[in-house]
Amino acid sequence: MQRKKAIVTGGSSGIGRGIVYSLAEDGYDIVFSYRSKKENAYRVLEELRTKYPGGSFEGIEAELSEDGAGTAFFRQAVEKLGGLDLLVNNAGVTILESIFDLTEKNMDYLYRLLFRNYVILMREAAAYMAAGGIKGSIINISSVRGNSAHPGDLVYGGIKAALNRACQSVALDVASCGIRVNNILPGATRRFTPEEEKLADPAHVEKIRFLSERIPLERYGTPEDVGNAVVFLASEKASYITGASLVVDGGLSLPGLAETAAEAESGWGRSRRRV
Repeated sequence: MQRKKAIVTGGSSGIGRGIVYSLAEDGYDIVFSYRSKKENAYRVLEELRTKYPGGSFEGIEAELSEDGAGTAFFRQAVEKLGGLDLLVNNAGVTILESIFDLTEKNMDYLYRLLFRNYVILMREAAAYMAAGGIKGSIINISSVRGNSAHPGDLVYGGIKAALNRACQSVALDVASCGIRVNNILPGATRRFTPEEEKLADPAHVEKIRFLSERIPLERYGTPEDVGNAVVFLASEKASYITGASLVVDGGLSLPGLAETAAEAESGWGRSRRRV
């Protein structure tokens, strides 16, 4: 049986690493991009090649915010894979600034990496799939911040909201070619392995502890949670789903504001375990 072929941006760490591992487990050959940490990329490639000796796995260094970088990466990746069934736009950073602290440099960087680059890669993948008669899948990793506002995320959250909306238009553009386009909206998700977490900033570890107690499903998300959602949306089991934004956040974004002081004091937003 011919192996499926996937391109994943930002696949050497965090959510991207979880996506790569999940796709490899599902039988994909994969080319992923990484920005700077070669040691992470090499470690991922070594693990993949050891665990899945029949697969093909490659990493390509790319700064996808730069002009022409996305197109160049895509064409290299397709050449290495010899085809394409799935594109996962994942590469990104989270930069939060209030309107009082907003810098044009960060605003432009976020736009170029998180929106412009995603659109360019969707264009390249859609054109390649359509020309080859490939009924493939395109999946963008967005964020629940695209659905609700938080202090300091006017640019980051606004871009994610734009991506959620853009997904719908692209899905309509390519539907007649049998290509599906969907978004996944992760919530609070671990970015580090257990070993890496031991060396992480204590403030980050405290954030995980704090939020874990307030997520309705009572645990922090993992990169594999997002990876499993990617595998599902790319599969035939999701063949009738397109233009959708799938929230993967353990229920974190479900509760509204507490409406009374009593609700706030009782731990509003946390699931109430039945005794």
